[in-house]
Amino acid sequence: MSSIIFSLSLQSVVVAEEVAAKEVAAVHGLAMHGTPKYGADFTHFEFVNPNAPKGGTLTRETIGDNFDTFNPFLVKGVPAAGVGLMFDTLTKHSGDEAFTEYGLIAEKIQMPEDRSWVIFHINPKAKFSDGQPITAEDVKFTFEMLTTSDKVQPFYKTYYGDVTEVQILDPLRIKFQFKNDQNKELPLILGQLNILPKHFWATRNFEKADLTVPVGSGPYLLESYEAGRRVVWKRNPDYWAKNLPVNKGFYNFDEIIYEYYKDRTVALEAFKAGEFDFTVENTARNWANAYVGPKFDSGELVKEEIHHKRPAGMQAFVFNTRRTKFDNPQVRRALAYAFDFEWTNQNLFYSQYKRTNSYFENSELASRGLPSAAELEILQPYKSQLPEEVFTKAYQAPTTAAPSNLRKNLREGLKILKAAGWNIVNGTLVNGKTGQPLKFEIMLYSKDFERIVQPFIQNLKKMGVQASIRLVDTTQYINRIREFDFDMLVYTIPQSNSPGNEQRDFWYSGNADVQGSRNIPGVKDPVVDALIEKVISATDREDLIAHTRALDRVLLWNHYVIPNWHNPSARVAYKANLMRPAITPDSGADLMTWWFKP
Repeated sequence: MSSIIFSLSLQSVVVAEEVAAKEVAAVHGLAMHGTPKYGADFTHFEFVNPNAPKGGTLTRETIGDNFDTFNPFLVKGVPAAGVGLMFDTLTKHSGDEAFTEYGLIAEKIQMPEDRSWVIFHINPKAKFSDGQPITAEDVKFTFEMLTTSDKVQPFYKTYYGDVTEVQILDPLRIKFQFKNDQNKELPLILGQLNILPKHFWATRNFEKADLTVPVGSGPYLLESYEAGRRVVWKRNPDYWAKNLPVNKGFYNFDEIIYEYYKDRTVALEAFKAGEFDFTVENTARNWANAYVGPKFDSGELVKEEIHHKRPAGMQAFVFNTRRTKFDNPQVRRALAYAFDFEWTNQNLFYSQYKRTNSYFENSELASRGLPSAAELEILQPYKSQLPEEVFTKAYQAPTTAAPSNLRKNLREGLKILKAAGWNIVNGTLVNGKTGQPLKFEIMLYSKDFERIVQPFIQNLKKMGVQASIRLVDTTQYINRIREFDFDMLVYTIPQSNSPGNEQRDFWYSGNADVQGSRNIPGVKDPVVDALIEKVISATDREDLIAHTRALDRVLLWNHYVIPNWHNPSARVAYKANLMRPAITPDSGADLMTWWFKP
């Protein structure tokens, strides 16, 4: 009798869930906070040219030695440039909103007010590049493959960690049930899932990093490739989603070619000779001096700075705190006094940059000044576990701007090191307990950065610190980061205007020793863990800003990095026959909305 009652009870629950789901309206888009900017009848995003002509071959450069896989989801392997063009997602982000997703593979979405689950309705016209339909089975296969395999980047397991159940409701509907109703962005980030074909991978090894060419779901197909030299992508003429509102004005090039160069200097000369069409310049010296010549004089090549409002993130010298020499935050703090940004900016960068003082620089999410009342309320419960400065000082990376100077900074750094148990012996900084010198390598993959790091090394030498450069090739660089095999490196930690689940991958204690995770510094801090969860569960935009700023302060005052610099503009150069839309969204110019002048 009891088993019959249980069966009836379970059946009642299922029926109740189905009724509840039917009462939730299916919508065309989801906004993290508020309502979507574009209504259900929108025809295209405002920042595109919906009438952009199609055609032409866009040639770009990529710096690297080689590639060995077309599977960008694995921990192992170096993916080919442009491989993301092969894959589509359930939804598509709009570049002119903080965080809103609109239907792509999923034409409609259902989500209850408490956001405890989400149902995606797959467009019946959606199909893979081989013509097979995209179904709920493919979505479930993709989710399970990316979140359960130890060969896949651990990011996915963390990012989607609050999903408790995946239900196929029918061939075109799939439901994701969540652990609770606290993870407010989870319905939106599930929409970012690249969808893979179950039928293709059923007879192949998804976990092997090789040059197997997968069946995709996106706008481009692999046309050809020469390992280590080039990759050619061809626009799929049968791409089912080319006329959807979210894609109108996108993907205007018939072909996109990536040419491989081992050296940035060689690539720049190739661009000036007309061998490719578009480049992004990240070196201030080149931007100031190298973008000159007959083709620029004649107007055949264009040099332009395109302003954006996206968070700059944190480019920095990143400490590997797994190494004993860097496990003391005061040691990390002291070494920051040896980096002279002002001298570097003036003498090497032509004063093009601003100093970075936040992990969320160039956005309203960045902490500034002393904590607000809202931030103090968030931080107060952890006061005994936090550096005092979190509450009493505004973070400012060490500066040599007057009245400070390098001599004062080095003295301050040595003072901090002495208090931390380090002493100068015969001109060398040694640990007072072990007698071991403070010695480390700064790992680089670009020779361009050597001229920036060398002055830093010379300043460290004045403090008795023995630092050196380790220059490695791109493949070795990627593998050593994945294995946390470095002392210090120059690295950029990206951020968005709507931080959330990705912060677990950046800072969560449980990811500190998971190879392939993006917790590059090796942060292991229960307060940071708790603040991440509060960011994820923020109830509105104001709540999100307060919690993000609180997290920012805690990260800054633990000195996991020595902040570098940022530029709120993208420095680009391109052939004059390349055109772009009149409106640049806050997220910055998207090359996939550009086109060739007929």
